[in-house]
Amino acid sequence: MTQGAARGIDLITGHTRDEYRLFTEAYGIRGRVTAGQATAALQVLAPVRGGEAAYRAAYPDADPATLLELVHSDWLFRMPSLHLAQAHAAAGGRTFLYEVAYPAPVKDLGACHGIDVPLVFGVYQGLGRTLFGPEPPARAVAVGNLMREQWTAFAARGDPGWPPYAPGRRTTRIFDDPPDVTSYPEQASLHIWDQHRFGVLDLITEAAR
Repeated sequence: MTQGAARGIDLITGHTRDEYRLFTEAYGIRGRVTAGQATAALQVLAPVRGGEAAYRAAYPDADPATLLELVHSDWLFRMPSLHLAQAHAAAGGRTFLYEVAYPAPVKDLGACHGIDVPLVFGVYQGLGRTLFGPEPPARAVAVGNLMREQWTAFAARGDPGWPPYAPGRRTTRIFDDPPDVTSYPEQASLHIWDQHRFGVLDLITEAAR
């Protein structure tokens, strides 16, 4: 990607704002994260020497649960998506970046991992019911309709309807109520991870062991 091998292929990529919150809920640790757990996560996952201090300085009001959620969200979802957009754009490829910021109304899950699925497909059973309850708010449906329209436009014409991402400009579509187009919103994390280079993530399941 960084060498421009895919520069002739248009790219749309992005993430949700609160990616890891769904996992803290699923793992049963939400609301029970200790200072020690947050410190361990920062020391293992933060990208640079002094990464723990960088997070604490960038997010001075964050409690342990928020710090653990932030560093996991950045390491696994948000920063890989951002770096993909940066690399593709820098190599000359047309690139469109988005962030889903519309929050799930159930259990204060925020704009968590997977919320884009029921929004885009308009299916509010299963995961959709878990995140939106038995009847999705009209505003959520409107956000989902916009996402579907713009993603479909990208698939059909290569243009989702907002300006492309470019080095130095970082234009990002924010899917929220109301929607917006702005510079990339997660500036604090962007600067922490700016010099990091992602390698292949070796995920070994218990079954494979």
